[in-house]
Amino acid sequence: MTTRIPPKEITGLYGAVVKKFSKKMFGQVPESLGVMWHHLPVLKSTMGFGQKVQKWDRCDESLKSFAHMAVASYIGCTWCLDFNYFMAKNNGLDVDKAREIPQWRESEVFTPLEREVLDYAEAMSQTPPTVTDEQVASLLEQLGPDGLIELTSVIGFANLTTRSNVALGVESEGFAAACGLKPLAERPVVRSRA
Repeated sequence: MTTRIPPKEITGLYGAVVKKFSKKMFGQVPESLGVMWHHLPVLKSTMGFGQKVQKWDRCDESLKSFAHMAVASYIGCTWCLDFNYFMAKNNGLDVDKAREIPQWRESEVFTPLEREVLDYAEAMSQTPPTVTDEQVASLLEQLGPDGLIELTSVIGFANLTTRSNVALGVESEGFAAACGLKPLAERPVVRSRA
């Protein structure tokens, strides 16, 4: 990986804790962590918010995971796609569906609700967003207000992380391959809005 800001050496007591946690959770210390090590308050805040996001429980975990991966695929963040595919396996989610996210429109493995969530994630990720009243009304009916707010916030957080990674040149570090997952499906070249 060649990032746009060279990784900094992870040092100090906090660095030792982060390295130990990373090795335990991922089997390695992500090189991308060294990029963010240049600004510890940003790293800590982003990681802290990410941990809080993972504790929310008003929306189905699969829907949130798939939505994050849809954002990553749409924006082009290979790090987030790889990491979330790896995490889907670790969290016992449907990895066969997760690997199909890059080509979800052509794939036949997703339920109607999952397709609506993936479409909503992409609509939120466009600039400017193209979310419609109909999309929100349908998801509100199926997920309830708290579920829809949670899903929307997860997609917003996914946009923060994916866009930051792409801008900084942070790319896949092979988490999914290291645990033997099949390669992710390829995203079709042409993006179409159905």
